[in-house]
Amino acid sequence: MARYCNLCKRSFPTYRGFKTHNARVHKNPKPPLMQRSTYRYHPHLNAQPCTREGDPLPPNAPPPPEKIDRPTFEFASHLFEKMHASEDEINHLLRIHAAKRSIQTQGQETDSGYFDSAKDMYSTIDSIPYGEAPWVTYKVRYTGPIDPDAPWKHETYHINTRDIKQVLMNMAASPEFDGKWDYTPFEEYTGENNRRYAHLMSGRFAWRQADQIAQDPATHGSMLCIAVLGADKTTVSVATGHQEFHPVYASAGNIHNDMRRAHCEAVTPLTFLPIPKAARRFANTEEFRIFKKQLYHAALRQILEPLRHGMTTPEVYVSGVVQGWCPKCRARPDELEKIGAPRFRAHTECLYETFEISTLWDTFGVNGDVRPFTYDYPRADVHELLSPDILHQVIKGTFKDHLNWVEEYVYLMADSDAAAKEVMDDIDRRIAAAPAFPGLRRFPEGQNFSQWTGNDSKALMKVFLPAIVGHVPDDMVRCLAAFLDFCYLARLSSHDSATLRAMDDALSRFHALRHIFEDVGIRPDGFSLPRQHSLVHYVHSIKLFGSPNGLCSSITESKHIAAVKIPWRESNRHNCIGQILKSNTRSSKLSAARAEYGRRGMLEDDVLIYTLRGHQAALDARFREELEALEAPDAHRVESSVDFGEKPTYMQRLHSVSTIRGLPRLHESIRRFIYDQLNPELDGADDVPLHHCPDVPHHIRLGVYHSAAAVFYAPSEVSGPGGMHRELIRSNPSWYGQYPRYDTVLVNVDPTQPGMRGMLVARVRLFFSFTFDYQKYPCAFVEWFAPQDDAPDPVTGMWTVVPEMVGGERVTGVIHLDSIVRACHLMPVFGSTSMPYNCHFSNSLDAFKAYYVNRYVDYHAYETII
Repeated sequence: MARYCNLCKRSFPTYRGFKTHNARVHKNPKPPLMQRSTYRYHPHLNAQPCTREGDPLPPNAPPPPEKIDRPTFEFASHLFEKMHASEDEINHLLRIHAAKRSIQTQGQETDSGYFDSAKDMYSTIDSIPYGEAPWVTYKVRYTGPIDPDAPWKHETYHINTRDIKQVLMNMAASPEFDGKWDYTPFEEYTGENNRRYAHLMSGRFAWRQADQIAQDPATHGSMLCIAVLGADKTTVSVATGHQEFHPVYASAGNIHNDMRRAHCEAVTPLTFLPIPKAARRFANTEEFRIFKKQLYHAALRQILEPLRHGMTTPEVYVSGVVQGWCPKCRARPDELEKIGAPRFRAHTECLYETFEISTLWDTFGVNGDVRPFTYDYPRADVHELLSPDILHQVIKGTFKDHLNWVEEYVYLMADSDAAAKEVMDDIDRRIAAAPAFPGLRRFPEGQNFSQWTGNDSKALMKVFLPAIVGHVPDDMVRCLAAFLDFCYLARLSSHDSATLRAMDDALSRFHALRHIFEDVGIRPDGFSLPRQHSLVHYVHSIKLFGSPNGLCSSITESKHIAAVKIPWRESNRHNCIGQILKSNTRSSKLSAARAEYGRRGMLEDDVLIYTLRGHQAALDARFREELEALEAPDAHRVESSVDFGEKPTYMQRLHSVSTIRGLPRLHESIRRFIYDQLNPELDGADDVPLHHCPDVPHHIRLGVYHSAAAVFYAPSEVSGPGGMHRELIRSNPSWYGQYPRYDTVLVNVDPTQPGMRGMLVARVRLFFSFTFDYQKYPCAFVEWFAPQDDAPDPVTGMWTVVPEMVGGERVTGVIHLDSIVRACHLMPVFGSTSMPYNCHFSNSLDAFKAYYVNRYVDYHAYETII
C-alpha cells in the first residue's frame, strides 16, 4: 500500500516508511506534559501522630530496637505459608536437620537448630507480638415466639469474630502500607475544575464525613478511618456434605486500592457468620427467609459493636430492600430503565413509622421485618453506602445477560434448531481461534461449557465481540461494544471529569442501542433488571467512593482461597472452624512480623548474605556475585521498557539463523536497521539503495531469544504495589514443542501522535541481538501490518489492520527493542464464511485477510489503543 507525502511530493512503498518520514521530517510539536496534580487536604481531621495516650509524637520517631533470629523466622514462614506442611511433615524435616547436625558435630549437638517439634514452631508463631487480633465466639439464640414446626429457631448459633477495632488498628500500624495509606480526606485536581477520583479517601463521602465529625473541636487532629466490609459465602466441599462458610472481610478505607487488590493483609478475615439450615419443606418459606435475615443483621450488629463509641461509619452490602427493587433509588421494579428519586435513611425511617409491613413491601420495596444493622449508627445511611460491584453487576450480571440474549436471538432467527446450533458452533470456533496472547485464557470449545465463573466471563469479554460479527445485527454488536466501553472505563484505577463523561456517554449509547433486543422480540417487556439498572448509579458512586476496582467483591472472593479453602484442606475436618481460625491467626502474625521486621531493616538481602554480614564474614567471590544481583534496582520501579533476559537462548551465525528460521531478508534488514540507527535525522532506510547502507558480514554472531519482557505502568491490571505490570512477548518456533508462536506487538513510530495514530502493529518473527562497531543492538525482525482505514471500524469500534504487502510479499524489517510499546492482540475479521472445523488457533495470524486490533484484551490495551 503506497503512501504519498503532499508536502514533499513523494510516495513511499510501505506504510511504516511513510510514518517514519512524517515523524522525522515533519516533526509536530510534542504535546505538553500532563499537569501535575494539586491536592487540598481536610484542615481539621489531619491525623497528627500521637502516643496511645494521645500525647503528640515528634516527627519520624524511630521504632525501638529489636533483634530476631532471621533464619528461624524464614524457616517457620516457609513451612507454614509456602509449603503448608503438615505437623508430621514438619517433625520429619526437623529430625532430618537434627540428624545432619549430629553427624557434623559427632553427636555433640542433636537439636535441629530451629525448633524442637512442630508444636514448638506453632507456639513460637503464636507468641509473635504483632498482628494480635484474637478470635472470640458468641452464642446467639432466637428469643421471640417459637413455633414447634420451626426447628431452626431452637438452635444455638455461633458467631466467630475478631475485634474490628483491633483489626483496623493493626492495619494502621502496619509498615506494609507505608506510602499506601491516606491519613486524611483530600481532593485531587489534575487541572482547572478537573477533579480526580481514585482511592476511597479522595471521594466526596470521606470529606463530608470529616466535615460532620470536625464540628466537635475535640476531634481536630484525629484520623478518619472508614471500615470497608465484604461478606460472601463459599463452599469448600460439595461431595462431603456441601460444607459452607460465610466469612466477612474487613479493610480500612484509608488503604490504596492497589494494595486492597493485592494478596496481602489489606483485606483481613473478620468474622465467620452462622449459616442456618432447614429441611427442604421449610427452606423456601417466608418465615425461614425472614429468620435468616434477622440472624444476619443481629450478627453484624454484634460484630460492629466495638465501633459504636468511635462512630466510625461502615461500608456495607445489605440494605433491607426487597429483591427486585433498587437499594439506592426509589425506581419501581417495572421502571428500572430509568433512575428514580434517591433513597435515604430519614425517608426509610419515616416509612417504617408510617406504614404496615405489607404496604412497605408492596409499595416501597422495603422489608419491614428486618431493620438493617446500620441503623445503630447515626451517620450510616445504608442506601448511600452501597458501593458498585463490578463482578456481580457488570461481569456476572449485565454481560451474562447479553450472552444469553445473543444465543436466544440466534435460535429465534434460525430456520431450525439444527441451523441455530450450527451458528452457535461457528461462534464457538471463532472464539477458539483467538490467537495466543500473554495471560489470555483459551476457550478450546468456545463458550460451550456448563459452569461459569467470574473469571470465565472476564476472559470471554476479551474475545466475544469479533466472534459474533456477521451472525447478529450490527446494532447488537454496537450495543455490546458500548457496554464493554462502559465496563472497561469503570474498571480504571482512577477517574477524572473526562473518564466520567466517557462513562456517561458509553452508558447512553448502550441504553439507546439495547432496544435492538426489544425490537427483535428477545426482551418484549423491556429492561427492568436490577443489575443493569445499577449501572446508572456508577458515576455518582465513583464521586463518593473513588474507583470501584478497590471495592469489588472479586477481592473477597479471591481471599477465600487463603482464608478458608486452604486452611480447610489442611484441617482434619473435625471442628474445622477452630482450625481455620487458628490458621488465619498465625498467617496474620507472620505477615505482621514480616512487615515490622522489614521496616526495621532485619530482612534485607538474602537470608544467607544477611547472616554472613551479621557475623562480619568476608564475602568471597561466589557471594559477591549473588549480592550484586540482590542489590539491583527493583524491576517494578523503573520506567516502561522491553528487555531480554540475561542470556540468549542460543548464539548462531547470521546466515545460519536466516536459513533455519526461514528469513531470507534478515541480512538486508539488519543493514537498513544500522543505517537508521546511524542516521536518525534522515529519511528511513527503506527508501535508500542497499549499497548505501553499512556492510554487515554474514558470519556475524546473533544472540537469539525466544521471548522479551515488557514492563509498563498498568495499575488497572494485576500488578505490583507500584502499579508496574510485566508480560512476556513470545517469538518461539516451537512453543511447548508443538507449534510456532509469534506474538504481535505495538511499535511506536510517531510519539507525537496519540494511540494508534502514532503506533503500528507488527508480528515478531525473531528476537535477537548483535554487536556492530562495538555497539550492542537488541532487535526484533518483524512482519508489518498496515491500518485498513484511517478510523476505527464503525461497528465494533476497533481498528482494523491488514498484512502489509509489496509485490506479493510481506513487508518486513528490523526494529530496535526500545520501539516496542507492549504486546497487542489481533482477532480475525471472520466475515461471512463459516470457520473450518480443523482450524488451529496457532494458524490464525496467517489465515485471514484482515484483523481487529483487540483493545478489549486487557484494561491497559483499552487505555492505549485509542
